Amino acid sequence: MKKIFSTKMINIGGRNGEVHSPDKSFNLDIVAPGRKVEGATNPEQLFAAGYSACFNSALDYIKKSKNIEGESTIEVTVSLYNLSQNEIPDVVLGVDITGHIEGVGTEETEELLKLTHKTCPYSRATQGNIEVTIKAI
Repeated sequence: MKKIFSTKMINIGGRNGEVHSPDKSFNLDIVAPGRKVEGATNPEQLFAAGYSACFNSALDYIKKSKNIEGESTIEVTVSLYNLSQNEIPDVVLGVDITGHIEGVGTEETEELLKLTHKTCPYSRATQGNIEVTIKAI
């Protein structure tokens, strides 16, 4: 397997801290989910941002292979679920992906989204680990 890219992020303070790249070109304050702090985000938003961008890029390859030119919009919602009844949380993620392709019907879009889900690196990384739902809109 040939590595084609790698990146690193550094976190200090967990969900109540900050995250940055080693060269400081990317720097964000991190807050716990549900808190609203201007200029801050949470790990779930970061995951949703990365997943939506990756998924839409993978969809672009699928569309190109099928000569489909319509612009696509992908929305990824990341949810936290607490399975625990104890003090120590047993938290898992869930992901809902919705997609739309301009000029393409819902059924065909759904098929393209399912095909994309088989090729997207984020989808492959989460396969069998968390529940992911896919829906065309």
